[in-house]
Amino acid sequence: MSAQLAESEPSPPGTGANTEPTEVSASSPGQAPAGQTVALPEISTDAAEPDTDGGRAAGQASHDEEPHAAFRAFMATGWAPPTDLSGRRDDVAPYAAKRRALLGTRFPADALVIPTGGLRVRANDTDYPFRPGSDFFWLTGCHDPDAVLLLLPNPAGEHDAVLYVADRSDRSTPAFYTDRLGELWVGPRPGVRETSGTLEIECRPLTELPTALGRLSPGNTRVLRGLDAQVDDAVLSYPRRRGSRAEGPSRDGELAQALSELRLLKDDYEIARLEEAVAATVRGFTECVIEMPAAARLPNGERWLEGTFWRRARVDGNDVGYGSIVACGHHATTLHWWRDDGPVRSGDLALLDMGVESRSLYTADVTRTLPISGEFTDVQRKVYEVVLAAQQAGIDAVRPGAAYLDPHRAAMRVIATALHDWGLLPADVEQSLSEDPKAPGAGVHRRYTLHSTSHMLGLDVHDCAQARDETYRQADLTAGMVLTVEPGLYFQPDDLTVPPELRGIGVRIEDDVLVTADGCRNLSTALPRTVGDIEHWMRQYRPV
Repeated sequence: MSAQLAESEPSPPGTGANTEPTEVSASSPGQAPAGQTVALPEISTDAAEPDTDGGRAAGQASHDEEPHAAFRAFMATGWAPPTDLSGRRDDVAPYAAKRRALLGTRFPADALVIPTGGLRVRANDTDYPFRPGSDFFWLTGCHDPDAVLLLLPNPAGEHDAVLYVADRSDRSTPAFYTDRLGELWVGPRPGVRETSGTLEIECRPLTELPTALGRLSPGNTRVLRGLDAQVDDAVLSYPRRRGSRAEGPSRDGELAQALSELRLLKDDYEIARLEEAVAATVRGFTECVIEMPAAARLPNGERWLEGTFWRRARVDGNDVGYGSIVACGHHATTLHWWRDDGPVRSGDLALLDMGVESRSLYTADVTRTLPISGEFTDVQRKVYEVVLAAQQAGIDAVRPGAAYLDPHRAAMRVIATALHDWGLLPADVEQSLSEDPKAPGAGVHRRYTLHSTSHMLGLDVHDCAQARDETYRQADLTAGMVLTVEPGLYFQPDDLTVPPELRGIGVRIEDDVLVTADGCRNLSTALPRTVGDIEHWMRQYRPV
């Protein structure tokens, strides 16, 4: 539920707290069929006064002009019937239904409450763009803020799904113009009826949610917490059952855990959406290559490249899946360089770590390290070839039945061997690769390659974060998993343990890899990786 709901008498987000209902309906006198006009009635100033606080947080002052009585009465009449927002069935509907059923089997006797969350304040009365909660979206496909999914156990041993959403804020209520989330302010949105038809799920108005939550027994209810404060407050957290491990997750934590673990395996719909996100990402990288000369003319050209990719993400998808990393020169040695405010200089490398989030909210996560001039120098090529060989070793290790850590181990062996051959390791390769943290020399290669090689990918860039180690990091790979393979080498500009010519060079190569029944498939293989292919690609779009 939204924080805008009044405590005394809840009203749906977007209609304004305590908004009085109007007597005008779609069939009321004064509303004309489409294409016709009506004679306006004499304006009465006795109309009920709508609350004009809609869209403001508690205690926030309004500097808006108060609507006059004559204006309110005039706004209540003379509108055509509401536009029908019904659409075709969303392709995700049957997949979401299967996912809900699968989750229900984990908790057959419990009611499950999964909210999506609401708008979050950016500054004062401006909000960040809303993005649905990933678990909620995986179960519903619903994009609306403040929505809440209830899965209620039934006598058949299954769960009945009910999705609570805000109804339309159209001309049938004064909130359409008094509330900053009304249709006059932000445009029409689907309501209860339209959402039910599109997603093939029973929907009810959000105003009914407090009553529904009040009927739940805390001892037989699990809530996905931390997304909606009012839902958290409405359903008390229940202590662990006697005899359960004290160090284990709470009952609610077990729900979050189960959702992450179920999302580890992608269905056909998810794989197709990831492929769309990757294809858009490839287009965005290509446009960054085209724009490099323009970026090089600016003092903060990294921002130009960041904006170039963001434009592609907004045109082809929902947004970027995470803050784009555009790291040129020695900025590439900072693992997550999100400032993107440096220059783009010929002769330097540009490390671009970016991904488009598709309209279905699945994100790509791809990294390429490119020579800004269009050609690698000898020392840049030397480092790049080692990282490329490490990545290829990691990709080759991706197969069903392999340990999740096998791609990392394969990549690190290549990197540790190269660092040893260059005389940079104060230990031999086997000592450095030891997984015993107390072993002499263990892990010294990580000075130059700090991060792990892989993470799961899906609706979140670091997907399935609540999964247990035994189902993720310590588990075997299974067909349907999608993970990144992204080794890197980073020689800090102030690192006196490396030769001067290596200082300030950072290289990372990352691709999105699907585990298949007989091996793996690189979803982002359309983006060049080898030195020769990259240089040819860059010449193709802007001659050196």
